[in-house]
Amino acid sequence: MLPEEIHNYDGLLVFTTKKESPKQCKKILLHEDILEHHPTVIRGMMMQKLNLYFEEENLILGVDPGQRMGLSIFYYGVEIERSVHTSIEELVFHIISILGGLRAKRKILKIGDGNMNIAKQIVRTLNLKFCSSFELEFVDETKTSLKIKNFNQRGKRDMLSAKYISQRDGYRQSILPLSMTG
Repeated sequence: MLPEEIHNYDGLLVFTTKKESPKQCKKILLHEDILEHHPTVIRGMMMQKLNLYFEEENLILGVDPGQRMGLSIFYYGVEIERSVHTSIEELVFHIISILGGLRAKRKILKIGDGNMNIAKQIVRTLNLKFCSSFELEFVDETKTSLKIKNFNQRGKRDMLSAKYISQRDGYRQSILPLSMTG
């Protein structure tokens, strides 16, 4: 569609360049610079822009620590990502990009207590590399691993465990960045 046709477009969302963007428009505009973000952050930004009146303004990340670490991300009560990671550094980098890329009233990281050595290492690494506050919960992860036929197909069990962990409550503590605490 041409830039002058944007006003007549029936959809809710328009993806365009800043140069071709109309100065005033009633449509929700997303510019090409959004593509610099991770697809999960883009999905969350689209949810923000569409303003779909979700019940809760929380960003909840559930982590199933272990040899393969499952990750489930809920934004405004909707699961926007499910993934598996094999490296703590890679997982922490990904968590940082999500926590830093999305706005929320509360940002909560819920980690299963099945492997506390890895869980504490994730928190320690995250606290060293992320310069903002978030809430942390260690969650009882008993009965979160379902029996899946054909063993663990591409980490499916780890991702489901992370989803269940993100839905449980644990002891919540606020984590302040080292730049604030010294």
